[in-house]
Amino acid sequence: MTAFLLIWSPKKWPWPELPDVAKRVAAGVAVADVWGCGFARGILPGDRVFLHRVAMEPKGIFGSGYVTRAPYEVPDAATKRGYRLCIDFVYDWLVDAHTSVVIPRDTLRVHPFSVQTWDAQSSGTVIKPIAEGALEKRWRELTGARPSAALEPPTTPPRSSKVSAHAAVAAKTARKT
Repeated sequence: MTAFLLIWSPKKWPWPELPDVAKRVAAGVAVADVWGCGFARGILPGDRVFLHRVAMEPKGIFGSGYVTRAPYEVPDAATKRGYRLCIDFVYDWLVDAHTSVVIPRDTLRVHPFSVQTWDAQSSGTVIKPIAEGALEKRWRELTGARPSAALEPPTTPPRSSKVSAHAAVAAKTARKT
């Protein structure tokens, strides 16, 4: 499994809903979210994501989850390309980073974490394997092992990614033959 950084800068996005989202996650609700992933197109469902607060204290890792949908394009007139890439994911741990983080930025400056560039400018940065293993181990020590919460049933029809769309076409073609 590959792990990626999702960057949150309170200077760019205040995220007033964060305390409520963190409470729902702590209560065992499988909260799904959408996050921009920069230029990263190689993120796959099942990949691990870690949320990192930058730009303002407290800086550090404050949440984690698993990708449920590969990158897809969302129209965005504010960008040169006219769209931005986003992923869908579900949180498995989240704290209110307005007040605290789970792994402070200073801890990430020490080996083996220090092999990773943590202060990325955008989300979607791959976490290097040596840092990923150490991060996952430390994360479990601090947050504990938790069973995955069941996803709430969608209230809208599921959106399909290119991968699932191609798989559906292939399955339909196979049934006809």
